[in-house]
Amino acid sequence: MNSLRRYGIGTRHTLELVIGDITLETTDAIVNAANSSLLGGGGVDGAIHDAAGPALLEECKKIRAQHGPLPPGHAVETSGANLKARYVIHTVGPVWQGGDAGEPALLESCYRESLLVAEQLSCASVSFPSVSTGAFGYPVPDAALVAVQAVLRQIPLCRSVMLVRFVLFHEQIHSEYREAAERLIH
Repeated sequence: MNSLRRYGIGTRHTLELVIGDITLETTDAIVNAANSSLLGGGGVDGAIHDAAGPALLEECKKIRAQHGPLPPGHAVETSGANLKARYVIHTVGPVWQGGDAGEPALLESCYRESLLVAEQLSCASVSFPSVSTGAFGYPVPDAALVAVQAVLRQIPLCRSVMLVRFVLFHEQIHSEYREAAERLIH
């Protein structure tokens, strides 16, 4: 089964959903579902750090030394180091606490802020994972709706970013994002 789903957003922008490995993406930037320390971790964060090599960790250490931990909802960039992508945009999603602790607003901010960073870098394309749905426990159906809605709100304001791709690790997650896209894109 071909997992690629493509949706036109207005006349200039495209949203894609695909099952894959974000570390292999050739988009201008990939987004890392980081933790506040920026020093690597498990899941997507660990995979990106492993694939990018030690240069990525060194850049993250410098950012942390200058600015401290990255708060949830914020984003910061590094080079792509050994990745095919030119940049890694690190964002820290919220830890799920039941949905009443501001999690949706923080998660939306992750996508918005990452797209703003991509714009500042003049990226034409950016790939996102499903932020906060791994170790941070955000329910995938809820996260998918927030993620797709955040992109749909921000992408019309983008001048350089033309393609946003969600690179999802499993068919189940892809299915939830597909349902969210089909519900929200008219």
